[in-house]
Amino acid sequence: MELGTIKPVNLDTEMRSAYLDYAMSVIVSRALPDVRDGMKPVQRRILYAMHRMGLRHNTPYRKSAGIVGEVLKEFHPHGDQSVYDALARMAQDFSLRYPLVDGQGNWGSVDGDPPAAMRYTEAKLSEIASEMLLDIDRETVDFKPNYDDKTQEPTVLPARLPAMLVNGASGIAVGMATNIPPHNVGELSDATIHLIDNPDASVEELMEFIPGPDFPTGGLILGVEGIREAYATGRGRVVMRAKAYIEESRAGRYSIIVTELPFQVNKATLHEKIAELITDDKLPGASLVRDESDRNGMRLVVELKRDAQPKKVLNLLFKYTTMQSTFGVNMVALVNGNEPRVLGLKKSLQYHIEWRYEVITRRTRYDLKKAQERAHILEGLKIALDNLDTVISTIRATTTTESAKHNLRTTFKFSDVQAQAILDMRLARLAALERKKIEDEYVGVLKEIAYLEDLLASPRKMYGLIKADLQELKTKYGDPRRTRIVETAAGEFSDEDLIPDLQVLVTITDRGYVKRLPHDTYKRQNRGGKGIIGMVTREMDAVQHLITCNTLDSLLFLTNKGKVYQLKAHEVPDAGRQAKGLPLVNLVSLEPNELVTGLIAIRDFKKDAEYLVLATRQGKIKKTALSDYAAVRSTGIIALNLEPGDELAASRLSHGNGDVFVATRRGQAIRFSEKDVRPMGRATAGVAAIRLAKGDEVVGMDVIHADSPASLLIVTSKGMGKRTHLKEFPRQGRAGGGVRAITVIEKGGPIRVARVVNVDDDLVVISTNGQVIRMFADAIPHKGRPAQGVAVMNMKGGDEVASIARIPRTDKSGKMISDEELEVLTEEHVEQNGTGGKGVAQVAPAAKLPTPKPASVKLPVTTNGRVSKNGAATPAAKPAARSTAAPTAKATPTGRARAKK
Repeated sequence: MELGTIKPVNLDTEMRSAYLDYAMSVIVSRALPDVRDGMKPVQRRILYAMHRMGLRHNTPYRKSAGIVGEVLKEFHPHGDQSVYDALARMAQDFSLRYPLVDGQGNWGSVDGDPPAAMRYTEAKLSEIASEMLLDIDRETVDFKPNYDDKTQEPTVLPARLPAMLVNGASGIAVGMATNIPPHNVGELSDATIHLIDNPDASVEELMEFIPGPDFPTGGLILGVEGIREAYATGRGRVVMRAKAYIEESRAGRYSIIVTELPFQVNKATLHEKIAELITDDKLPGASLVRDESDRNGMRLVVELKRDAQPKKVLNLLFKYTTMQSTFGVNMVALVNGNEPRVLGLKKSLQYHIEWRYEVITRRTRYDLKKAQERAHILEGLKIALDNLDTVISTIRATTTTESAKHNLRTTFKFSDVQAQAILDMRLARLAALERKKIEDEYVGVLKEIAYLEDLLASPRKMYGLIKADLQELKTKYGDPRRTRIVETAAGEFSDEDLIPDLQVLVTITDRGYVKRLPHDTYKRQNRGGKGIIGMVTREMDAVQHLITCNTLDSLLFLTNKGKVYQLKAHEVPDAGRQAKGLPLVNLVSLEPNELVTGLIAIRDFKKDAEYLVLATRQGKIKKTALSDYAAVRSTGIIALNLEPGDELAASRLSHGNGDVFVATRRGQAIRFSEKDVRPMGRATAGVAAIRLAKGDEVVGMDVIHADSPASLLIVTSKGMGKRTHLKEFPRQGRAGGGVRAITVIEKGGPIRVARVVNVDDDLVVISTNGQVIRMFADAIPHKGRPAQGVAVMNMKGGDEVASIARIPRTDKSGKMISDEELEVLTEEHVEQNGTGGKGVAQVAPAAKLPTPKPASVKLPVTTNGRVSKNGAATPAAKPAARSTAAPTAKATPTGRARAKK
C-alpha cells in the first residue's frame, strides 16, 4: 500500500480481530501452561537460558541480575521485574513443591516479604530442573526463532517428569484462568506407571496412588469429594486447613500452636487478622497471639484465657481466618501448543505419557541417525585399513585435498563423508591396537543400531523406558507427603462447632423472660442462707423455671396449652446475674396467654432417652417416644391433648423401665411402675396417674430406677424442706390415692417443688423475688414421710420458693471433684444471715468445700431462725459446732469466716 493511502475498515470488525489477537497472545504466550512441560513461556525461557549459561546444579551460583539480563537479551524482551519475579517464584520452597531454581540469598518468605533485589541474590538450576531439560540437545523438541531471529529457543521442554501436576500452575488469561495444585512426585510416578499398564484405569483407581494435592506448605485437606470432582472434571473445590495442635502451658492455661498453613496463605496477614479479632472481642477465649517462627520451622502461638475451651477457639479461627481456605481447582492448560482445554487427572497423565513417548521416539531417531552415521564412517575406515597401501598411494598421487577425496571416492566407492573421515584419520590409528578398536566400535555401533531400530518398532519397549524413567524419578526425588488428607466433611462449620461447650443455667420467669448464665454464677451456701440476688425482676414477675444444661443442648419448652417448642441452649441470650433477660416470645412463637410449664434439655434425641413422660395438673400422665419431638417447627407442635381447665405440670425423660413418682400440692405422693403407662402418640391425653382430692393438684413428677438410692426432695413455698428415702414410698397401682409425703402446715405453705435428688447433687434454689442459693443436696436432712421438714431457704416478706435445679458436682473443667480433693481446701466463706435485724452466722462453704453431713449436727430451727444446742431459742446463737473431722468457722464482722483445722 502506498504512503498516504487510506483504507476504510469496519471499526467493529477491526476491534474484534485486534482483541482476539490480543486474547490469544495472552492465552498462549503468557498465562496458561503447556500440558507437555507445565511451563509458561517466561518460565521456559528462564530455564533454557540458565541451561545455555551452564548453570547446572553442581556448578557455582551466578548473580540473578546476570540471569535476568541473559533472558531479556536473548528470549524475553519485556520488563526485567516480571522475569525476576518468575525466577524468584521458581526458587521459593513455599511456592513450588519442588523448586526448579536453587537460590542463594533472600528470596522472600511466607510472610509476604519480597525477595531482595536481583543484584544481591544468586541462582542456578536445581537438580530436578535438569530433568526438565534432559536431552534437549538431541532433537527431542522443536525450536523456533527468538524475537529478533538471532538465535533459537525451544517451543517446549522435554520434561521427563509431569511438571504441570508436580508443581501446579496458576494464571489469569482473557476469558479464562487456570489454577492447578501441586502433587507428590512419587505418587504421580506410581499413578502414571499404573496408567501405562492399565490404559482403561478409572479416576478412582488413580486416586489410590494420588489421594490428592500435596502442597509445599503442608497443612490438611478436608474430605475427598472436592478432590474426586476436580480429578474427574478438571474443576473442583479443595478445602485446606492449617495444621494446629493444643498445648498446655503454665498454670493450666492452653495455647493453640499453628505449625503449617494452607497453600498461599500469608502468615503475617493471618497474624494481624487474629490480633484484630482478639482486639475486637470477636475471638472469645483468646488473649493474645505471637509469632515464634524461626529457622527450625513455623510456630504461630495463640494464647488462651484460663477458662477458654481450646477446641471452640480453634474452630472460630478456622471459620473467621485463612487458617481454613479453599483452593479452587481449575485445570486449564494448552494442548498442542495453542488449544486451551480443561483437563482431568487421567487426561493430564495421558498427555504426559504421549509427550514422553514422542520425546523418546525423537531421541531414539536422533540416536539412530547418529549411530548410522558413525557406522557409515567406520565402514569406510575398515575398508581403508584393509586396503591401506592402495589408499596411501592414492592420496600421495594427488596434489590437493579435494583431488585426494575425489580419487578415494572413485577408487573405493566411498561417500564424501567416508572419504573425509579417511583423510582426517591420524597415523596413530594405523597401529594394530587402534585398528582393533575401530573394528570393535563398528560391532558395537551395529548392535546399537539394531537395538534402536527394534525400540522404534516396539511401543511396549518404549513405554517400558517411560516407566523406568518414572521409577528413577521416584527413587531420586520422591519424598513423604506433606499435606494430610482428612476423611471428613468439606469443612463447613455449624453453630455447634463454634459454641463453647459449657454448663449453663437457663431461667424463665412467669412473664416469659428467659436468659442463661454460667452454672458457677452462684456460690454454694448451707441451707438456711439468704442467698444472693439472682435476677432483677419486674413487679409480680417470679422466676418459675431453672434448668442446668449444656450450651450445645436442645431445649424443649412445654407450655400450659400442651404444645412444645424447640431452641438451642446457645441461642438463649447470655445475660448477667442481675439482668432481666429477653422475652421468650422473641425466640419462639408463643401464642397469647401461653406460658412455659416444662423445660427439658436434650443432646441426642436417640441416645439420651427413649420416652418423654408428661404429667398434668389434674393427675393425667402419658409417655411418648422422644424421637417424635426431634423435629419441632418454629410454630411448635402438639405435645399432648389437654382436657378443659387442665395444664402441664411436669415433664421428664425416661428409658421405659423405671418407676414414676407423682407428688401433689397437698403433700400426697404415689409411686407406680412406668410400664403401667403404655406409649402413646403426641396428640393424646394420657391416662390417670393419681386420684386427687378436691382442690388438690399435681406439682411434681419424676422417673426413677426401681432400686435407686436417691431421695425425694420436697420444698414448700415458704422454704421448708426435707429429703425422704424412696424406699419409704411403696409401689402401688396407677390411679391410686397415694401416701402422705409431708405434713403440710401453715408456716411452711403448700408444696412448691417435689423431685428426686442424689446425695452428691448440687442444688440451686431460686425464689420468686430472684433470691438464689446454692448448696449440696446432702445439706438437707432426711426425714420420714410425716415430718414437716426444716428451713432450706429463709424467705422475707411475701417471697416464696419458685424452683430448684440440680447441678452435678464438678470443677470448672467438668471433672468430678472427689472428697479427698475437697478436704485439701481449708477456707470457707461465711455469709451472715438473721431475722429481725439480728441473727447468726450461717456457714456458706466455698465451691470446692464439702458441707458436713446433717447427721453429725442435729440442730432444730426455730420460728425466728435462731439455733441452740438444746433446741430452744436463744438471744444470739453462736455458729453451729462442727464434727471433729470438719473445719470450724469463726464469724467475722464482715460476714466472712476463715476455717481452721
